Formats: sequence, C-alpha cells, structure tokens
Amino acid sequence: MFMVRWIKYWPVLLALPVMAWLISPSPESSPRQTSERVNLALRRTADGLLRLSGDSTSRIPAIEQTAANVWQVQLEKPFSYEQLPAILQASLDQYGVRESYEVAVRRCEDAVIDLGYHQLDFLENEDGFVPCGGRAAPEGCHYIELRFVEPATGNALAVKIGLALLALSGLLLYWLVRRKRYAGPVETMPEAAEPDWLVFGQSRLDVSNQVLECGGHRQQLTFREAKLLRLLASHTDRLLEREEIIRQVWADEGVLVGRSVDMFVSRLRKKLAPDPSVAIVAVHGVGYRLETGR
Repeated sequence: MFMVRWIKYWPVLLALPVMAWLISPSPESSPRQTSERVNLALRRTADGLLRLSGDSTSRIPAIEQTAANVWQVQLEKPFSYEQLPAILQASLDQYGVRESYEVAVRRCEDAVIDLGYHQLDFLENEDGFVPCGGRAAPEGCHYIELRFVEPATGNALAVKIGLALLALSGLLLYWLVRRKRYAGPVETMPEAAEPDWLVFGQSRLDVSNQVLECGGHRQQLTFREAKLLRLLASHTDRLLEREEIIRQVWADEGVLVGRSVDMFVSRLRKKLAPDPSVAIVAVHGVGYRLETGR
C-alpha cells in the first residue's frame, strides 16, 4: 500500500536528481579556466592573422586581460582586418567561448579606435561583412581588444538555473493537470491573437514574428532586418536621416555600425523587389525614405 501511494509521484522523484545536477556549479565556469580559454582563442587568432600576412616567425606577445571582461593582444605588423571576424569567431568556437562580444582595433600609441564591430554584425551577415570592412589594413602597431558584453564567467551556472526553473515549471504543470483530471472537461484555450501586421504598399510585415509578405511570397527576416523595415514602414514617404536610423535600429550596439545601414537597406530592397508599389530611396548624404504608391 505504501508503494502504491508513492508510485503516482514518480515524475517528481525522477526530476529531483536532475534538478540537483542542473543547479550544481560547473567546474568549467571558473574565472581561471575561462581566462585561459579566451587567452588561447586570442593567441590562435593572432597567429592566423600573422600567417595570412606572410609572417610565420614573429613572436606573438602575451595576451593581456585589462578588465574583468576585456582582453587584448598587440600586433606590431599590419594584418588583414577582413579576415579578423572569421578567424576570431572560429577560435572562440574551438575553445568553447560562447558569450557575446565586441571587437575594437586600437592604435598602440594613443588607444584610439581605428576599426571595430559587434559579433552580431558578423553573424547576421551571410557574406561575413562587418562595419569598416573593405578599408585599408591597419598600419603600424595596433592591438586587438576583445570585450565581452556580459561577464564571461558564471554563464554555465545561469543556464543550469534556467533549465532547473523550466523543469520545475513542467512539474507544476503536470501537478495542475493531474488535479483537474477529474474536475470536468478542460477549458479550451483562447485562439491565438492575430499577427501584428504593418501594411505598406501591397506588402505587409508581421512585426512580432518577423515575417514579410510581398508579392504573394512569405519571407522570414532577421531581427535587424525586421527592425529596420518596421522603422521605414512606420514613416512612409518621410525622409529618415542616417543618424536617426542608427539610433532607432542599432541603439543596443556598443560599437559604430558603419556601413551596416547600407548593407541592410540593400538586403531589404531585394526582398521588396516583388512589390512595385514600394521602394527604398536613398538621399545622398542624408538618409533613406520608403516611398509608396508607385
């Protein structure tokens, strides 16, 4: 009789050891090990950049941690800025560093930033283009600064706690369903709300789900594409200055976006091509305007 009483609680009994493991600290999340992995990733990046420039003998300086979430490596010779994003991302992936980051290329003599980008600039661009790409290679002594947007330690524990809360929510849902099992028919869930459509010309944008319907086709947009198109479509036939677009769409970025505006406008133009009634018009030196009614 005792065993029969406890069998009905088997989901709880199974979940408890799983939750205990989830909230237990992970040895990989220690600051020392994280620093070592970032150190190795930056050293691999510097080695790759020097080899691409034809230098396979120069000594790579020691990696310096200048703040809690900031690492630097100094390069005395010119290197390919075009290759930096791909090499750095591959190095971080190899050593299991997953945190979001910013990159700045600073001059050694005065620490002025010559070039820079955010990780999202690289990941959201299918061609690997980043701001300041295509410019001349940095001349003279520079150091590459890697700054993590959030602390690069303790994130594994935060993920485990989140999974533990998710497991706890599942147990709570199981308990509520079990309590209502004999209380009568389950109430039907209300119908999902209609998408939040923004209509312009003969096209429309589902703002919440980042879906564009244009020319009878449905296209999934990236977060940044949807944000930019929403801004333009909310101010049709009005000229928006570049500074305003950067402030509205890239306000959460910690580095200058450079040519990202032009790149994302070009991508939106291709996706709006099936609708002849709309066009994104550039006003040289000022900004962009979404025109309708053509």
